Amino acid sequence: MKMRAGKLKIVVRLALGLALVCVSVGESGARAQAGPGSEQQFQQLIRSVEGPDLFRAYCASCHGSDAKGHGPAAAALKVKPADLTALSKTNSGQFPEVRVRRFILGYEVLASHGSREMPIWGPIFHQIESDVDRGNVRLENLLKYLESIQLIK
Repeated sequence: MKMRAGKLKIVVRLALGLALVCVSVGESGARAQAGPGSEQQFQQLIRSVEGPDLFRAYCASCHGSDAKGHGPAAAALKVKPADLTALSKTNSGQFPEVRVRRFILGYEVLASHGSREMPIWGPIFHQIESDVDRGNVRLENLLKYLESIQLIK
């Protein structure tokens, strides 16, 4: 009987810890992935396909509302989220659209980061809603928004 009670306490603690982590991420939907081959968890789509709305819903929990990498979930990550306002600055004044697109879709992974913590948004953006796939519209609008917030263009 003691063995069962001990196991039950461990399971309850683990469940509470998991619930706390999920609550800390909030409604933004950012979910870490263990790495290549891990099972993709799908998020609820927001109604809007506008870039700023997509950023707030899917990116701000890690990258922060100002996109500088200081979101509420950033402290729980192994690697600090990128300052998304400095992408052009670190790319000779040009917004690296193709690279950002590939990173969002999960095609680009930084070897120095080890396993990928950033969710792969492509499959999430491409969920079918009312028999329509607005994934490309979401991706393009998010890219335009990210380009618009660059501190150096």
